Amino acid sequence: MPRLSEVIAELDALWPPKRAEQWDAVGTVCGDPDAEVSRVLFAVDPVQEIAAEAIALGADLIVTHHPLYLRGTTTVAASHFKGRVVHTLIKHDIALHVAHTNADTADPGVSDALAGALDLRVTGPLVPESNLGRICELDHPETLAEFAARAAKRLPATAQGIRLAGDPDMELRRVAVSGGSGDSLFDAVRAAGVDAFLTADLRHHPVSEATQHSPLGLVDAAHWATEWPWCEQAAAQLDTISDRHGWDLRVHVSQTVTDPWSAHVDPAAALPGSAPSAPSAPTSPGAPN
Repeated sequence: MPRLSEVIAELDALWPPKRAEQWDAVGTVCGDPDAEVSRVLFAVDPVQEIAAEAIALGADLIVTHHPLYLRGTTTVAASHFKGRVVHTLIKHDIALHVAHTNADTADPGVSDALAGALDLRVTGPLVPESNLGRICELDHPETLAEFAARAAKRLPATAQGIRLAGDPDMELRRVAVSGGSGDSLFDAVRAAGVDAFLTADLRHHPVSEATQHSPLGLVDAAHWATEWPWCEQAAAQLDTISDRHGWDLRVHVSQTVTDPWSAHVDPAAALPGSAPSAPSAPTSPGAPN
């Protein structure tokens, strides 16, 4: 079995820490460099549910996309939920490693995994300077509504579901995608001349302005859902590395939905005279919305 330091060296080669944004917090959060690693769990969020899943699996290492302490801390006391995660991991000899913005700009990176989940053909980066986002082509033209339905079918189901802005009947041939929050990329999207942009965390004013600038179609998915496909891609990459070194690592992808939104109320249920309906709840990744 490899040591943790050996596995981390390979992960840092996939997603070099120097490619992370200056404000980011990537790398190893906890773990003994000399400890042996036999089982690895990939997930988006380093939350207590993922720590519990790692314990149940017998994992020695968790690799997450989101940092545990993005803004730093002065305490890891278990009275705080993040400190409780640290205590849980150390108590059970589980290491935690983070690849965040260095995974966003990798090749392949988070947006490649998103494009792959949507069965899109990548033609290049959306922002060449940073290798952020991807420009993609559809195999055949489809409407914005059909593209949104494709996202709803192929991305993990969440309480939010999929929102769209623009003419549902507009025809799409080229689209841009970016995993995670993407409304800071509208200038690059317009410059790319694509028909639509799929990302997450789209806010009112940037969307309003973007749709006034041009007939751009927008598809807004949950942040977690657009980044979860990276876990599968990253796990496959580590599997290949393990085979090359003869490590025989057992690599898993968490199916736990850690999107923070827990339910969605159908607006029709709030109309006068409408029969009440139960809020929809998230299901496991890969299940249709």
